Amino acid sequence: MTTERKGPLSRFTVLDATRVRAGPTAIRTFADLGARVIKLEIPSGAPGGDDMIGGRDHNRADYENLHRNKESLTLNMKEPEGQDILAKLVKKADVFIENFRPDVKHRLGIGPEQLHLINPRLVYASISGFGQDGPYAKWPGFDSIAQGMGGLMSVTGKPGEGPMRVGIPIADLCSGHFCAQAIMAALLEREESGKGQWVHTSLLESQIAMLDFQAAQWLIDHKVPKSTGNEHPLTVPTGVFETSDGHLNVAAIGQGMWKRLCAALELPQLIDEPGMGSDPERVTNRAKVNAAVGAAFKMRSTSAWTKILIDAGVPCGPIYNIDKMFEDAQVQHLGMARTLHHPDLGDIQVVNLPMQFSSHPRNKGPMKAAPEQGDHTVAILHELGYNNLQIDQLREQFVV
Repeated sequence: MTTERKGPLSRFTVLDATRVRAGPTAIRTFADLGARVIKLEIPSGAPGGDDMIGGRDHNRADYENLHRNKESLTLNMKEPEGQDILAKLVKKADVFIENFRPDVKHRLGIGPEQLHLINPRLVYASISGFGQDGPYAKWPGFDSIAQGMGGLMSVTGKPGEGPMRVGIPIADLCSGHFCAQAIMAALLEREESGKGQWVHTSLLESQIAMLDFQAAQWLIDHKVPKSTGNEHPLTVPTGVFETSDGHLNVAAIGQGMWKRLCAALELPQLIDEPGMGSDPERVTNRAKVNAAVGAAFKMRSTSAWTKILIDAGVPCGPIYNIDKMFEDAQVQHLGMARTLHHPDLGDIQVVNLPMQFSSHPRNKGPMKAAPEQGDHTVAILHELGYNNLQIDQLREQFVV
């Protein structure tokens, strides 16, 4: 199996049996870095269904952004003939990834033990809602549920207003990224051991890991963190301040930045103000500090304060709606909107890969649009030795 797209991962072939978001997020990284990714989809007419989120019909933009650079093979893995096709693919593949409920793969006979008998070098990857075993293993997983059970919603939102979901599916996305890291680590170890292995993560594990210092406050200091809205829980002033024409994000962390901020605001008297002399004191007197600096920020525009504070060495920045974000000069310089050609939609833009390689410029070579269901079924089956008559018979049986 080969691919025309070149990249640091172009020697690898990935079989993608995932749905919804976390799994496709993991494999998008491989597809963008040049790996051959074959998306395994349930054939039309077969029991099951396609992506509940990111599907072609009801959210085309999401689908194109999530599934670019892949090939699509329709395959019913519940049928013996479908499992025969899967076995042929597995023999030549490097990675197989799934996000079924933990028991499903074993019932289908396509768990890591079975596929490793076919190809011992295979890296088998799984993403679940709550882990591969344990009391919640069979619970259906969903991003917002993981955000709540993983503690994130308790530290998000304004104080006193109750738990708040983050505005992106962060548990799904982080699970995908952690899974991609695990797959790459397993591929690296395979170079030494010659053997594949099973790697897995879950939405709950990933969400807890993303709590980072908030989790450490409980584990080490036995302090239960609370929500602080737009402000940082451990340093003040860090948050959103109103300007004469909008809002500004400010992060004056530590005593040095606090002094530079006071000078830039022309409020040097605040430096030695009682209760403002250190980060812990300012956290205790958060309202007083924010009121003092907040009054000054209202005197000038967001752009004026941005220039003043950057020149003073204080981190800050405007707060954009998404349309304005893509218009920003630095965002455009970084090329975070990537154009690709779609046969029906024409030229469209997707979110670019947020990493760059000196040996593999990320915008060099074409980026392929997300495939229609089964676009590559015939070509892939021909590679595996099936003729047109056999393929027609498999279609009639809803195997492909």
